[in-house]
Amino acid sequence: MGFRVELDPEVVIKPDGTIFGGSPARLFRLNPAGQEAFSQLRSGVVGSPAASALARRFADAGVVHPVRQGLPQDDGRRPGRHGVVTVIVPVRDRSAELDRCLRGLSASSQQAVAEVVVVDDASHDPQAVAAVARKHGARLLVRSVNGGPGPARNLALESVSTPLVAFLDSDCLPPASWIDDLVGHFDDPLLAGVAPRIVAGGRSGGTLAERFSQARPVLDLGGLPARVAPLSRVSYLPTAALILRRAALEEIDGPTGFDEDLRYGEDVDLVWRLLEAGWRVRYDPTVEIGHEEPAGWKSLLRRRFAYGTSAAKLEERHPGKVAPLVMVAAPVSTVTALLARRPLLAAATFAAGYADAHRALTQAGTTSDDLLKPLAIGVRETFFGMGRWTSQFALPFLPLLLALPGCHRRGRALAALALVLASPVREWLRVRPEGIDPVRWSIAVLLDDAAYGAGVWAGSAQARHLRAVRPSWKWRLLGSVTPKPS
Repeated sequence: MGFRVELDPEVVIKPDGTIFGGSPARLFRLNPAGQEAFSQLRSGVVGSPAASALARRFADAGVVHPVRQGLPQDDGRRPGRHGVVTVIVPVRDRSAELDRCLRGLSASSQQAVAEVVVVDDASHDPQAVAAVARKHGARLLVRSVNGGPGPARNLALESVSTPLVAFLDSDCLPPASWIDDLVGHFDDPLLAGVAPRIVAGGRSGGTLAERFSQARPVLDLGGLPARVAPLSRVSYLPTAALILRRAALEEIDGPTGFDEDLRYGEDVDLVWRLLEAGWRVRYDPTVEIGHEEPAGWKSLLRRRFAYGTSAAKLEERHPGKVAPLVMVAAPVSTVTALLARRPLLAAATFAAGYADAHRALTQAGTTSDDLLKPLAIGVRETFFGMGRWTSQFALPFLPLLLALPGCHRRGRALAALALVLASPVREWLRVRPEGIDPVRWSIAVLLDDAAYGAGVWAGSAQARHLRAVRPSWKWRLLGSVTPKPS
Protein backbone atom coordinates (compact mmCIF):
# COMPACT_ATOMS: atom_id res chain seq x y z
CA MET A 1 0.00 0.00 0.00
CA GLY A 2 1.32 3.39 -0.99
CA PHE A 3 3.86 1.98 -3.43
CA ARG A 4 4.28 3.97 -6.60
CA VAL A 5 4.05 1.93 -9.79
CA GLU A 6 4.11 2.52 -13.53
CA LEU A 7 2.85 0.59 -16.55
CA ASP A 8 5.42 -1.19 -18.66
CA PRO A 9 6.06 0.92 -21.80
CA GLU A 10 5.17 -2.00 -24.08
CA VAL A 11 1.78 -2.79 -22.53
CA VAL A 12 -1.20 -2.48 -24.89
CA ILE A 13 -4.69 -1.87 -23.50
CA LYS A 14 -7.17 -3.12 -26.08
CA PRO A 15 -10.53 -1.47 -26.78
CA ASP A 16 -12.41 -4.33 -25.10
CA GLY A 17 -10.47 -3.73 -21.85
CA THR A 18 -8.12 -6.69 -22.13
CA ILE A 19 -4.45 -6.05 -21.43
CA PHE A 20 -1.62 -7.43 -23.54
CA GLY A 21 1.96 -7.24 -22.33
CA GLY A 22 4.54 -8.41 -19.86
CA SER A 23 7.53 -10.66 -20.42
CA PRO A 24 6.89 -13.23 -21.68
CA ALA A 25 3.89 -11.47 -23.25
CA ARG A 26 0.42 -12.64 -22.32
CA LEU A 27 -3.20 -11.49 -22.43
CA PHE A 28 -5.14 -10.51 -19.30
CA ARG A 29 -8.90 -10.19 -19.02
CA LEU A 30 -10.18 -8.35 -15.90
CA ASN A 31 -13.54 -8.59 -14.16
CA PRO A 32 -15.19 -5.32 -12.98
CA ALA A 33 -13.36 -5.37 -9.63
CA GLY A 34 -10.07 -5.96 -11.43
CA GLN A 35 -10.77 -3.11 -13.84
CA GLU A 36 -11.36 -0.75 -10.94
CA ALA A 37 -8.11 -1.88 -9.28
CA PHE A 38 -6.27 -1.48 -12.57
CA SER A 39 -7.50 2.10 -12.90
CA GLN A 40 -5.80 2.81 -9.56
CA LEU A 41 -2.55 1.30 -10.80
CA ARG A 42 -2.72 3.48 -13.91
CA SER A 43 -2.90 6.50 -11.61
CA GLY A 44 0.52 5.50 -10.27
CA VAL A 45 -0.15 4.57 -6.62
CA VAL A 46 -1.29 1.34 -4.95
CA GLY A 47 -4.27 2.62 -2.97
CA SER A 48 -6.42 -0.36 -1.97
CA PRO A 49 -6.06 -4.05 -1.05
CA ALA A 50 -7.47 -5.05 -4.47
CA ALA A 51 -4.97 -2.81 -6.24
CA SER A 52 -2.22 -4.25 -4.07
CA ALA A 53 -3.11 -7.82 -5.06
CA LEU A 54 -3.33 -6.90 -8.74
CA ALA A 55 -0.07 -4.95 -8.55
CA ARG A 56 1.69 -8.03 -7.19
CA ARG A 57 0.40 -10.22 -9.98
CA PHE A 58 1.09 -7.65 -12.68
CA ALA A 59 4.56 -6.88 -11.28
CA ASP A 60 5.36 -10.60 -11.37
CA ALA A 61 4.17 -10.71 -14.99
CA GLY A 62 6.07 -7.57 -16.03
CA VAL A 63 2.94 -5.53 -16.76
CA VAL A 64 3.68 -2.92 -14.06
CA HIS A 65 6.91 -1.99 -12.31
CA PRO A 66 7.51 -0.46 -8.90
CA VAL A 67 8.97 3.03 -9.16
CA ARG A 68 12.08 3.52 -7.04
CA GLN A 69 10.99 5.00 -3.75
CA GLY A 70 14.29 6.53 -2.55
CA LEU A 71 15.11 7.26 1.06
CA PRO A 72 12.14 8.37 3.19
CA GLN A 73 12.07 11.69 4.91
CA ASP A 74 12.93 11.44 8.60
CA ASP A 75 9.47 12.30 9.94
CA GLY A 76 9.76 10.36 13.21
CA ARG A 77 7.12 7.82 12.18
CA ARG A 78 8.66 5.69 9.41
CA PRO A 79 11.73 3.58 10.16
CA GLY A 80 14.69 5.00 8.28
CA ARG A 81 17.04 3.22 5.92
CA HIS A 82 20.24 4.81 7.19
CA GLY A 83 23.21 2.51 7.60
CA VAL A 84 21.46 -0.60 6.30
CA VAL A 85 23.89 -1.52 3.49
CA THR A 86 27.39 -3.00 3.50
CA VAL A 87 29.26 -2.52 0.22
CA ILE A 88 31.58 -5.37 -0.85
CA VAL A 89 34.25 -4.68 -3.47
CA PRO A 90 36.35 -7.67 -4.64
CA VAL A 91 39.62 -6.76 -6.33
CA ARG A 92 42.84 -8.26 -7.57
CA ASP A 93 45.47 -5.58 -8.11
CA ARG A 94 43.86 -2.77 -10.19
CA SER A 95 44.60 -0.36 -7.35
CA ALA A 96 44.04 2.69 -9.59
CA GLU A 97 40.57 1.47 -10.56
CA LEU A 98 39.84 0.64 -6.92
CA ASP A 99 40.87 4.14 -5.86
CA ARG A 100 38.53 5.68 -8.41
CA CYS A 101 35.68 3.37 -7.38
CA LEU A 102 36.05 4.07 -3.65
CA ARG A 103 36.42 7.77 -4.30
CA GLY A 104 33.07 7.70 -6.06
CA LEU A 105 31.51 5.88 -3.11
CA SER A 106 32.85 8.30 -0.53
CA ALA A 107 32.06 11.38 -2.61
CA SER A 108 28.44 10.35 -2.98
CA SER A 109 27.85 10.39 0.80
CA GLN A 110 25.43 7.46 0.67
CA GLN A 111 23.22 7.68 3.76
CA ALA A 112 22.25 4.01 3.50
CA VAL A 113 25.85 2.75 3.55
CA ALA A 114 27.15 1.51 6.89
CA GLU A 115 30.51 0.14 5.77
CA VAL A 116 32.67 -0.61 2.71
CA VAL A 117 34.61 -3.89 2.65
CA VAL A 118 37.43 -4.46 0.15
CA VAL A 119 38.44 -8.07 -0.47
CA ASP A 120 41.94 -8.50 -1.88
CA ASP A 121 41.82 -11.70 -3.93
CA ALA A 122 45.54 -12.57 -3.70
CA SER A 123 46.91 -9.48 -5.46
CA HIS A 124 50.47 -9.43 -6.75
CA ASP A 125 50.87 -6.04 -5.05
CA PRO A 126 48.78 -6.29 -1.86
CA GLN A 127 50.40 -3.20 -0.35
CA ALA A 128 48.95 -0.98 -3.09
CA VAL A 129 45.45 -2.37 -2.53
CA ALA A 130 45.80 -1.97 1.23
CA ALA A 131 46.92 1.63 0.86
CA VAL A 132 43.87 2.49 -1.26
CA ALA A 133 41.49 0.79 1.19
CA ARG A 134 43.08 2.60 4.12
CA LYS A 135 42.91 5.93 2.26
CA HIS A 136 39.12 5.65 1.88
CA GLY A 137 38.38 4.13 5.29
CA ALA A 138 37.35 0.73 3.91
CA ARG A 139 37.77 -2.47 5.89
CA LEU A 140 40.22 -4.83 4.17
CA LEU A 141 40.02 -8.62 3.96
CA VAL A 142 42.78 -10.59 2.24
CA ARG A 143 42.67 -13.98 0.51
CA SER A 144 45.94 -15.84 0.20
CA VAL A 145 44.82 -17.84 -2.86
CA ASN A 146 43.14 -16.34 -5.91
CA GLY A 147 39.69 -17.84 -6.43
CA GLY A 148 37.78 -15.24 -8.40
CA PRO A 149 35.11 -12.75 -7.37
CA GLY A 150 32.65 -15.35 -6.05
CA PRO A 151 34.84 -16.70 -3.23
CA ALA A 152 36.03 -13.15 -2.47
CA ARG A 153 32.46 -11.93 -2.01
CA ASN A 154 31.64 -14.99 0.11
CA LEU A 155 34.50 -14.21 2.46
CA ALA A 156 33.11 -10.73 3.06
CA LEU A 157 29.55 -12.03 3.48
CA GLU A 158 30.63 -14.03 6.53
CA SER A 159 31.22 -10.82 8.49
CA VAL A 160 28.30 -8.70 7.23
CA SER A 161 25.63 -7.78 9.80
CA THR A 162 23.53 -5.20 7.90
CA PRO A 163 20.20 -6.33 6.38
CA LEU A 164 21.32 -5.38 2.86
CA VAL A 165 24.58 -5.96 1.01
CA ALA A 166 25.74 -4.24 -2.18
CA PHE A 167 28.25 -5.88 -4.50
CA LEU A 168 30.32 -3.51 -6.59
CA ASP A 169 33.16 -4.29 -8.98
CA SER A 170 36.33 -2.26 -8.70
CA ASP A 171 36.14 -1.14 -12.35
CA CYS A 172 32.77 0.54 -11.80
CA LEU A 173 32.27 4.29 -11.53
CA PRO A 174 29.48 4.68 -8.93
CA PRO A 175 27.45 7.89 -9.23
CA ALA A 176 26.18 9.92 -6.31
CA SER A 177 23.44 8.29 -4.22
CA TRP A 178 22.97 5.18 -6.42
CA ILE A 179 22.47 3.00 -3.33
CA ASP A 180 20.16 5.53 -1.67
CA ASP A 181 18.10 5.63 -4.86
CA LEU A 182 17.63 1.86 -4.98
CA VAL A 183 17.13 0.76 -1.36
CA GLY A 184 13.51 1.95 -1.37
CA HIS A 185 12.68 -1.07 -3.54
CA PHE A 186 13.24 -3.22 -0.45
CA ASP A 187 10.03 -1.89 1.07
CA ASP A 188 8.63 -4.79 -0.94
CA PRO A 189 9.03 -7.68 1.55
CA LEU A 190 9.39 -10.25 -1.26
CA LEU A 191 12.24 -8.44 -2.99
CA ALA A 192 15.61 -10.16 -2.73
CA GLY A 193 17.64 -7.93 -5.03
CA VAL A 194 17.74 -4.95 -7.34
CA ALA A 195 20.34 -3.76 -9.82
CA PRO A 196 20.93 -0.56 -11.78
CA ARG A 197 21.77 -0.28 -15.45
CA ILE A 198 25.45 -0.87 -16.26
CA VAL A 199 26.63 1.50 -18.99
CA ALA A 200 30.02 2.16 -20.53
CA GLY A 201 32.30 4.46 -18.58
CA GLY A 202 35.94 5.28 -18.12
CA ARG A 203 38.25 5.92 -21.06
CA SER A 204 37.00 7.59 -24.20
CA GLY A 205 37.17 5.42 -27.29
CA GLY A 206 40.48 5.86 -29.08
CA THR A 207 40.89 2.51 -30.82
CA LEU A 208 38.19 0.66 -32.73
CA ALA A 209 37.96 -1.90 -29.92
CA GLU A 210 37.42 0.84 -27.35
CA ARG A 211 34.77 2.56 -29.44
CA PHE A 212 33.01 -0.75 -30.04
CA SER A 213 33.01 -1.78 -26.37
CA GLN A 214 31.81 1.69 -25.38
CA ALA A 215 28.92 1.51 -27.87
CA ARG A 216 28.05 -2.11 -27.02
CA PRO A 217 28.78 -2.71 -23.31
CA VAL A 218 28.24 -6.37 -22.61
CA LEU A 219 26.66 -5.80 -19.18
CA ASP A 220 24.06 -3.28 -20.40
CA LEU A 221 20.62 -4.90 -20.12
CA GLY A 222 18.72 -2.07 -21.79
CA GLY A 223 16.65 0.91 -20.79
CA LEU A 224 13.37 -0.79 -19.85
CA PRO A 225 12.55 -1.84 -16.27
CA ALA A 226 11.87 -5.49 -15.60
CA ARG A 227 11.23 -8.20 -13.09
CA VAL A 228 14.16 -10.56 -13.61
CA ALA A 229 13.18 -14.06 -14.77
CA PRO A 230 14.77 -16.64 -17.09
CA LEU A 231 13.69 -16.46 -20.75
CA SER A 232 12.16 -13.01 -20.23
CA ARG A 233 13.23 -9.48 -21.18
CA VAL A 234 15.90 -9.47 -18.44
CA SER A 235 16.83 -13.02 -17.52
CA TYR A 236 19.68 -12.39 -15.10
CA LEU A 237 21.67 -9.63 -13.36
CA PRO A 238 25.44 -9.15 -13.22
CA THR A 239 27.06 -8.52 -9.86
CA ALA A 240 29.06 -5.61 -11.21
CA ALA A 241 26.53 -3.59 -9.20
CA LEU A 242 23.82 -5.44 -7.29
CA ILE A 243 22.07 -4.95 -3.93
CA LEU A 244 20.73 -8.04 -2.13
CA ARG A 245 18.70 -8.76 0.98
CA ARG A 246 21.02 -10.76 3.23
CA ALA A 247 18.19 -12.81 4.76
CA ALA A 248 17.22 -14.08 1.30
CA LEU A 249 20.67 -15.60 0.86
CA GLU A 250 20.01 -17.83 3.86
CA GLU A 251 16.82 -19.29 2.36
CA ILE A 252 18.07 -20.57 -0.98
CA ASP A 253 19.14 -24.05 -1.98
CA GLY A 254 22.84 -24.70 -2.35
CA PRO A 255 25.57 -22.38 -1.07
CA THR A 256 24.48 -19.42 1.07
CA GLY A 257 26.32 -17.07 -1.24
CA PHE A 258 28.00 -17.63 -4.58
CA ASP A 259 28.72 -21.10 -5.91
CA GLU A 260 32.51 -21.30 -5.71
CA ASP A 261 32.61 -24.08 -8.31
CA LEU A 262 31.58 -21.49 -10.93
CA ARG A 263 34.42 -19.25 -12.01
CA TYR A 264 32.01 -17.44 -14.35
CA GLY A 265 28.22 -17.24 -14.26
CA GLU A 266 28.15 -17.34 -10.46
CA ASP A 267 26.01 -14.20 -10.42
CA VAL A 268 23.46 -15.71 -12.82
CA ASP A 269 23.28 -18.85 -10.70
CA LEU A 270 22.72 -16.87 -7.49
CA VAL A 271 19.93 -14.77 -8.99
CA TRP A 272 18.16 -17.84 -10.36
CA ARG A 273 18.41 -19.66 -7.03
CA LEU A 274 16.80 -16.65 -5.35
CA LEU A 275 13.97 -16.77 -7.89
CA GLU A 276 13.54 -20.52 -7.41
CA ALA A 277 13.17 -19.89 -3.66
CA GLY A 278 10.21 -17.60 -4.34
CA TRP A 279 11.94 -14.24 -4.05
CA ARG A 280 11.62 -11.38 -6.54
CA VAL A 281 14.54 -9.63 -8.22
CA ARG A 282 14.22 -6.35 -10.14
CA TYR A 283 16.12 -4.35 -12.72
CA ASP A 284 15.86 -0.57 -12.44
CA PRO A 285 17.51 1.24 -15.38
CA THR A 286 16.60 4.70 -14.04
CA VAL A 287 19.82 4.41 -12.01
CA GLU A 288 22.98 4.04 -14.11
CA ILE A 289 26.52 3.04 -13.15
CA GLY A 290 29.51 3.40 -15.45
CA HIS A 291 31.69 0.35 -16.06
CA GLU A 292 35.11 0.43 -17.66
CA GLU A 293 35.15 -1.71 -20.79
CA PRO A 294 38.13 -3.62 -22.29
CA ALA A 295 40.58 -1.51 -24.26
CA GLY A 296 41.71 -4.10 -26.83
CA TRP A 297 40.29 -6.91 -28.93
CA LYS A 298 42.23 -9.60 -27.08
CA SER A 299 40.79 -8.73 -23.67
CA LEU A 300 37.32 -8.04 -25.11
CA LEU A 301 37.02 -11.35 -26.95
CA ARG A 302 38.66 -13.30 -24.13
CA ARG A 303 36.06 -11.96 -21.71
CA ARG A 304 33.21 -12.92 -24.05
CA PHE A 305 34.65 -16.41 -24.44
CA ALA A 306 34.94 -16.77 -20.66
CA TYR A 307 31.31 -15.72 -20.17
CA GLY A 308 30.22 -18.35 -22.67
CA THR A 309 31.98 -21.18 -20.85
CA SER A 310 29.51 -20.91 -17.97
CA ALA A 311 26.39 -21.63 -20.05
CA ALA A 312 26.58 -25.44 -19.94
CA LYS A 313 27.16 -25.51 -16.17
CA LEU A 314 24.26 -23.13 -15.64
CA GLU A 315 22.03 -25.37 -17.77
CA GLU A 316 22.96 -28.34 -15.58
CA ARG A 317 22.02 -26.43 -12.42
CA HIS A 318 18.91 -24.80 -13.93
CA PRO A 319 17.53 -27.05 -16.70
CA GLY A 320 15.68 -25.30 -19.50
CA LYS A 321 16.66 -21.77 -18.50
CA VAL A 322 19.67 -21.21 -20.75
CA ALA A 323 17.97 -21.73 -24.11
CA PRO A 324 19.81 -19.44 -26.58
CA LEU A 325 16.73 -19.19 -28.80
CA VAL A 326 13.02 -19.99 -28.44
CA MET A 327 11.66 -21.18 -31.79
CA VAL A 328 7.93 -21.19 -32.48
CA ALA A 329 6.69 -23.38 -35.32
CA ALA A 330 4.69 -20.86 -37.38
CA PRO A 331 7.10 -17.89 -37.52
CA VAL A 332 10.13 -20.18 -37.94
CA SER A 333 8.40 -21.86 -40.88
CA THR A 334 7.59 -18.47 -42.39
CA VAL A 335 11.17 -17.22 -42.03
CA THR A 336 12.59 -20.45 -43.46
CA ALA A 337 10.26 -20.23 -46.46
CA LEU A 338 11.23 -16.59 -47.08
CA LEU A 339 14.95 -17.43 -46.92
CA ALA A 340 14.31 -20.24 -49.39
CA ARG A 341 12.51 -17.73 -51.65
CA ARG A 342 9.20 -19.58 -51.41
CA PRO A 343 6.70 -16.72 -50.96
CA LEU A 344 3.60 -18.89 -51.35
CA LEU A 345 4.81 -21.30 -48.70
CA ALA A 346 5.66 -18.36 -46.43
CA ALA A 347 2.16 -16.96 -46.89
CA ALA A 348 0.65 -20.37 -46.09
CA THR A 349 2.65 -20.79 -42.87
CA PHE A 350 1.84 -17.24 -41.79
CA ALA A 351 -1.86 -17.90 -42.43
CA ALA A 352 -1.66 -21.09 -40.37
CA GLY A 353 -0.14 -19.17 -37.47
CA TYR A 354 -2.82 -16.50 -37.80
CA ALA A 355 -5.60 -19.09 -37.77
CA ASP A 356 -4.19 -20.80 -34.67
CA ALA A 357 -3.81 -17.51 -32.79
CA HIS A 358 -7.30 -16.38 -33.87
CA ARG A 359 -8.80 -19.62 -32.58
CA ALA A 360 -6.98 -19.32 -29.24
CA LEU A 361 -8.13 -15.73 -28.69
CA THR A 362 -11.70 -16.60 -29.65
CA GLN A 363 -11.68 -19.42 -27.08
CA ALA A 364 -10.45 -16.90 -24.50
CA GLY A 365 -13.42 -14.65 -25.26
CA THR A 366 -11.48 -11.67 -26.59
CA THR A 367 -11.25 -9.92 -29.93
CA SER A 368 -8.68 -10.94 -32.51
CA ASP A 369 -9.07 -8.18 -35.07
CA ASP A 370 -5.59 -6.71 -34.54
CA LEU A 371 -3.48 -9.84 -34.94
CA LEU A 372 -1.64 -9.01 -38.16
CA LYS A 373 0.81 -6.51 -36.69
CA PRO A 374 1.98 -8.58 -33.67
CA LEU A 375 2.26 -11.71 -35.83
CA ALA A 376 4.33 -9.81 -38.38
CA ILE A 377 6.54 -8.50 -35.59
CA GLY A 378 6.91 -12.09 -34.37
CA VAL A 379 8.15 -13.18 -37.79
CA ARG A 380 10.58 -10.25 -37.91
CA GLU A 381 12.02 -10.94 -34.47
CA THR A 382 12.28 -14.66 -35.24
CA PHE A 383 14.38 -13.76 -38.28
CA PHE A 384 16.73 -11.61 -36.20
CA GLY A 385 16.86 -14.22 -33.43
CA MET A 386 17.76 -17.00 -35.87
CA GLY A 387 20.45 -14.76 -37.31
CA ARG A 388 21.93 -14.06 -33.89
CA TRP A 389 21.92 -17.76 -33.03
CA THR A 390 23.65 -18.51 -36.33
CA SER A 391 26.37 -15.92 -35.76
CA GLN A 392 27.00 -17.23 -32.25
CA PHE A 393 26.90 -20.97 -32.78
CA ALA A 394 26.88 -21.88 -36.47
CA LEU A 395 29.15 -19.36 -38.20
CA PRO A 396 32.03 -21.84 -38.72
CA PHE A 397 29.63 -24.32 -40.31
CA LEU A 398 28.21 -21.95 -42.95
CA PRO A 399 31.03 -22.60 -45.47
CA LEU A 400 30.24 -26.32 -45.25
CA LEU A 401 26.57 -25.62 -45.93
CA LEU A 402 27.40 -23.42 -48.90
CA ALA A 403 29.77 -26.05 -50.29
CA LEU A 404 27.09 -28.74 -50.46
CA PRO A 405 26.31 -29.76 -54.03
CA GLY A 406 23.15 -28.42 -55.60
CA CYS A 407 21.84 -25.80 -57.96
CA HIS A 408 20.97 -23.22 -55.32
CA ARG A 409 24.40 -22.31 -53.96
CA ARG A 410 23.97 -18.63 -54.79
CA GLY A 411 20.58 -18.56 -53.09
CA ARG A 412 21.99 -20.30 -50.00
CA ALA A 413 24.82 -17.77 -49.85
CA LEU A 414 22.45 -14.81 -50.07
CA ALA A 415 20.17 -16.30 -47.41
CA ALA A 416 23.11 -16.95 -45.06
CA LEU A 417 24.46 -13.44 -45.63
CA ALA A 418 21.08 -11.87 -44.89
CA LEU A 419 20.66 -14.02 -41.79
CA VAL A 420 23.97 -13.14 -40.11
CA LEU A 421 24.21 -9.48 -41.17
CA ALA A 422 20.66 -8.32 -40.50
CA SER A 423 21.04 -8.10 -36.73
CA PRO A 424 24.39 -6.19 -36.72
CA VAL A 425 23.09 -3.73 -39.33
CA ARG A 426 19.89 -3.11 -37.38
CA GLU A 427 21.93 -2.59 -34.24
CA TRP A 428 24.22 -0.12 -36.04
CA LEU A 429 21.19 1.86 -37.21
CA ARG A 430 19.90 2.00 -33.65
CA VAL A 431 23.19 2.84 -31.93
CA ARG A 432 24.87 4.95 -34.64
CA PRO A 433 28.30 4.47 -33.00
CA GLU A 434 30.64 7.37 -33.49
CA GLY A 435 33.57 6.60 -35.75
CA ILE A 436 32.46 3.08 -36.76
CA ASP A 437 31.00 2.44 -40.20
CA PRO A 438 28.44 -0.36 -40.75
CA VAL A 439 30.99 -2.76 -42.27
CA ARG A 440 33.48 -2.60 -39.40
CA TRP A 441 30.63 -2.62 -36.88
CA SER A 442 29.15 -5.79 -38.41
CA ILE A 443 32.53 -7.53 -38.42
CA ALA A 444 33.08 -6.56 -34.78
CA VAL A 445 29.63 -7.83 -33.76
CA LEU A 446 30.21 -11.14 -35.54
CA LEU A 447 33.60 -11.52 -33.82
CA ASP A 448 32.02 -10.74 -30.47
CA ASP A 449 29.18 -13.21 -31.03
CA ALA A 450 31.54 -15.90 -32.31
CA ALA A 451 33.79 -15.52 -29.25
CA TYR A 452 30.84 -15.99 -26.91
CA GLY A 453 29.57 -18.94 -28.95
CA ALA A 454 33.02 -20.55 -28.92
CA GLY A 455 32.97 -20.30 -25.13
CA VAL A 456 29.56 -22.01 -25.03
CA TRP A 457 30.81 -24.78 -27.35
CA ALA A 458 33.93 -25.23 -25.17
CA GLY A 459 31.87 -25.42 -21.98
CA SER A 460 29.41 -27.81 -23.64
CA ALA A 461 32.24 -30.09 -24.79
CA GLN A 462 33.58 -30.21 -21.26
CA ALA A 463 30.10 -30.94 -19.88
CA ARG A 464 29.43 -33.47 -22.67
CA HIS A 465 26.02 -32.15 -23.66
CA LEU A 466 24.64 -29.55 -26.07
CA ARG A 467 21.69 -28.27 -24.05
CA ALA A 468 23.20 -24.77 -23.82
CA VAL A 469 23.53 -24.61 -27.63
CA ARG A 470 20.27 -26.22 -28.69
CA PRO A 471 17.26 -23.89 -29.21
CA SER A 472 14.02 -24.71 -27.43
CA TRP A 473 10.88 -25.39 -29.44
CA LYS A 474 7.23 -24.40 -29.12
CA TRP A 475 4.51 -25.63 -31.44
CA ARG A 476 1.96 -22.90 -30.73
CA LEU A 477 2.40 -19.16 -30.86
CA LEU A 478 0.01 -18.61 -27.94
CA GLY A 479 0.38 -20.75 -24.85
CA SER A 480 -2.31 -22.12 -22.59
CA VAL A 481 -5.67 -20.33 -22.74
CA THR A 482 -8.31 -20.34 -20.04
CA PRO A 483 -11.72 -20.29 -21.76
CA LYS A 484 -14.07 -17.46 -20.97
CA PRO A 485 -16.47 -18.54 -18.22
CA SER A 486 -20.11 -18.90 -19.28
